[in-house]
Amino acid sequence: MENKKQSPVEPDLLSQLPKDFFKQFKSVKEIEDFFSQLFKQGVQSLLEAEMDEHLGYEKHSPEGINSGNSRNGKANKVVRTRKGMLTLEVPRDRNSTFEPKVVRKRQRSVSEQIEETVVSLYTRGMSVRDIEEQIQEIYGVQLSDSTVSNITERILIDVEEWQQRPLDETYLMVWMDGLVFKVRSNGKIINKSVYLVIGLNTAGKKEVLGMWINETESASFWMQVLSELRERGLKDMLIACTDNLKGLQQAIKALFPEAVTQLCIVHQIRNSLRYIPYKNKREFMHDLKAIYTAINLESAQQAMKNLEDKWSDRFPYVIKSWYNNWDDLTAYFNFPKEIRRLMYTTNIIESLNSLVRKFTRNKTMFPDDSAVKKAVYLALQQASKRWTQAITNWFLIANQFTILYPNRCKINIIAAKY
Repeated sequence: MENKKQSPVEPDLLSQLPKDFFKQFKSVKEIEDFFSQLFKQGVQSLLEAEMDEHLGYEKHSPEGINSGNSRNGKANKVVRTRKGMLTLEVPRDRNSTFEPKVVRKRQRSVSEQIEETVVSLYTRGMSVRDIEEQIQEIYGVQLSDSTVSNITERILIDVEEWQQRPLDETYLMVWMDGLVFKVRSNGKIINKSVYLVIGLNTAGKKEVLGMWINETESASFWMQVLSELRERGLKDMLIACTDNLKGLQQAIKALFPEAVTQLCIVHQIRNSLRYIPYKNKREFMHDLKAIYTAINLESAQQAMKNLEDKWSDRFPYVIKSWYNNWDDLTAYFNFPKEIRRLMYTTNIIESLNSLVRKFTRNKTMFPDDSAVKKAVYLALQQASKRWTQAITNWFLIANQFTILYPNRCKINIIAAKY
């Protein structure tokens, strides 16, 4: 007859205890303390069993002699349970290769599901207070502000690894822009910018290359950002698309002198319209459109001349701004229309910015830079999940880049077709 495998805990275990067993307890708390201790012993037994499996022999067994590894004492570890804080003794081995699964390294709660839920809620922009309430409602566990912060603190480890990961040698296009957040600093609430850099790799897919926090824009700051990208393996960017961020153009020309720089036409138009009275906006916009929708550079230059003749007396500052930035505003006319559409606006990075805003909209103010990093990083990870396919018209664009830059980028055209 086949033996039926017994469960480690019998359903009627309590009924097997002596009838007067619970008479020894004088209060509910004493009963709770008893079961807490029982729970602790159970976890300890599991840890010891894991060590037995890891070493291949039981404690004090002669099989362990000259085995190459052995027990090496225990380390205290404090974890949170539904009944409060619990101190465990985690066994160690001499080779430091033991990785417990019951209570993993850096795990601060027996219920890892709770930690995962906290991180998930934090990712969606919920405040610390809202997270505490949700965990209390779902699991019946009351977490403090510091506990939530400690749980989310491990995200910073992921941020550092992500920010330092190796990059491809070549990116076909790179977009750069910034988001402004309110951050507490030295007792004051100030505006700080999180600058994001997105790259289009030679497989036609977008990826966020990194993020940087700074109060002000400057050539030295952008030199630092671009130098960091080079240290991580980036050797060449073919086209850099940016807003007119202070010092960025100079930094790109200094570190990537062969890169084509393109200023965002949409940002230039928005900045121009700020100085145009409402009654003239529609007519002025009509004349501007003739510039950026021109079929070639010559037509754009003629449209610009017409704009100057018509409006320079009333809005000289706007006309001067277009001429001052003309070369970087019109670089896209040297490319086919499929590449032009990617160049003349920063829609790709602005779309990412809007998703980051969506995930952080509940956070009106951040207590420090670390909190900003955690929130933006989690939002970026959520947004990047949508970037599973190559960009639209990738097969055409891949062929165009191969023809335009035969010696600077290597694209698998056959793979690009799929």
